[in-house]
Order: sequence, then C-alpha cells, then structure tokens
Amino acid sequence: MDGLADHRAALRAVVTQRMLTDPAHDLAHLDRVWMNAQAIADQRTNQRVLLAACYLHDLVNLAKDDPNRHLASQRSASESEPILAELDFTASEICATQHAIAAHSYSANIPPESPEACILRDADRLDALGAIGIARTFAVSGALGRALYDIADPFAEDRDLDDQRFAIDHWKTKLLNLPDEMVTDGGRDLAHKRVTQMLGFLEILSEEIGHPIPINWKSV
Repeated sequence: MDGLADHRAALRAVVTQRMLTDPAHDLAHLDRVWMNAQAIADQRTNQRVLLAACYLHDLVNLAKDDPNRHLASQRSASESEPILAELDFTASEICATQHAIAAHSYSANIPPESPEACILRDADRLDALGAIGIARTFAVSGALGRALYDIADPFAEDRDLDDQRFAIDHWKTKLLNLPDEMVTDGGRDLAHKRVTQMLGFLEILSEEIGHPIPINWKSV
C-alpha cells in the first residue's frame, strides 16, 4: 500500500477502538466523509492532513443532547495529537489537522481558515443530506425518542419549529439550509443536488400523511 492508504488503515483501526459510536456517527460515516472530501478537494489540499481530519473529527463523539456537545470538536482536536505524532505527522501537519477538526463542527462556530478545514466542514455536512441524511435524521431522532413529525401540524404552519421534538422540523431549521452555508464550490453543488433529493422525499411524505407541503419548504 502507498503511504496514504497505510495512514487510512491505521486511522480506521484507531477510531474503531476509541470512538464511541451512535447510529449517525460510526466508521461508515467517517468513510463517507473521506469520500465526500476527495470529491471536493483540489490541488491546494494536503491529502495527509485532510485524511487524518476526516477520520479523527468525531474522535470525541458526544450525544446531540449533551450540554457539552459544542466542545466535542475541540476535544477531538486535542486528543488527535498523540495519534498524529505516532503516524509521524510534522508539527505543522498536526496543527493544520487539529484546526480542521476543531472548525468542522456546526455548534462550535469556529471559522475554517485553511483549504482542509473548509473541505472537511463541507464533507461532514454533506453526509447530513441526501439519502444518507434522510436515514441519519430518523436514526438519531429515534435514538433520542423524538417523533417523526407533529401529527396536527407536520410542517409547522401554525406553530414554531421544534427540532427537539420532531425529526422533520430539523430539516427546515437546519438541513435544508446547508447548501447556502457551504464554503467550497464543490460542496455547494453536491449539497443542492442532495437537498433536491430530500425535497422529493418530503413530497412523497406529504402525500402519504395527507398534508400538502407548504411553498416555503420548497424554496430553499
């Protein structure tokens, strides 16, 4: 194997042993993030840094309802250092990887300041969209005991959105808006494609529950 493949195998072994997983954050998620990252990376990208950041970004995986959730990416960045040192990453590569990991988080609100940080952030958010995004939404909501939708008002036409109670509300409060928050051109293009797939699912859902989807849910 080449050096990058060796590092990927080593990183997969590390996270398999150390990372606490949930239905939406597991080894398959890390593999998909790496695949997304490769799809939107360009020639400016340090592939070693990007690979390590993709596989270690959820090293500390806190539940969505954990009060310290916003600190998870920074803790992951901190705990990545000895792992990276063992893989013979230079000090500058370790620093770059740690920044990418810390800045990927939606809740941490840390601006990405390098190509690798921008790519990881978009690659991770792409995994919240499309067919996988649909599956992950309901997997997480089920694990947290949240309903699929509000029976009386599925699309929050006469109530405030509440994604702490209803899975579908999370689409409107966050997921359907992700294309506009992408920071790479490739990420933005893929995000729009995947959101279109999700809107198709919502159209089918609206037919099956007998409640038309409002226009403002389609204009994203």
